[in-house]
Amino acid sequence: SRDTPRAPQEVTTVRVQDPRVQNEGSWNSYVDYKIFLHTNSKAFTAKTSCVRRRYREFVWLRRQLQKNAGLVPVPELPGKSTFFVGSTDEFIEKRRQGLQQFLEKVVQNVVLLSDSRLHLFLQSQLSVPDIEACVQGQGTQTVTEAILHYAMSNCGWVQEEEGRP
Repeated sequence: SRDTPRAPQEVTTVRVQDPRVQNEGSWNSYVDYKIFLHTNSKAFTAKTSCVRRRYREFVWLRRQLQKNAGLVPVPELPGKSTFFVGSTDEFIEKRRQGLQQFLEKVVQNVVLLSDSRLHLFLQSQLSVPDIEACVQGQGTQTVTEAILHYAMSNCGWVQEEEGRP
């Protein structure tokens, strides 16, 4: 081991938490999850962020990453089991764990990290069509602006902090 001072280790923590059923009791109900990200990595525009995403958006993200990553294998998502045995809560929890493992692997991968769709997915609340428009330069903001705008609006962030003394 050499005694050269090392750059501080880059750490990215990503958590998928707090599944919530939206439109409960209606035919178009779905579950979304809170994605909390905390990092000191230069790859990310905002050092902390908090967004809500649903499974369908993860499916879209994985497809996009796969398209752009060439030969780099993209981690698997938890299955879309319609015949799940057990309680709904159990299913949601299993899926939450799977989604978290998926994102943990994705953010460790340099190639996948270079995809701006991933950054907008994790650090802005733009919808999928808006992410596409933004990445293709057809949105009203650049990718960085969209992320910073969301970070400044503190959407998921301030509420978290207010409860503490």
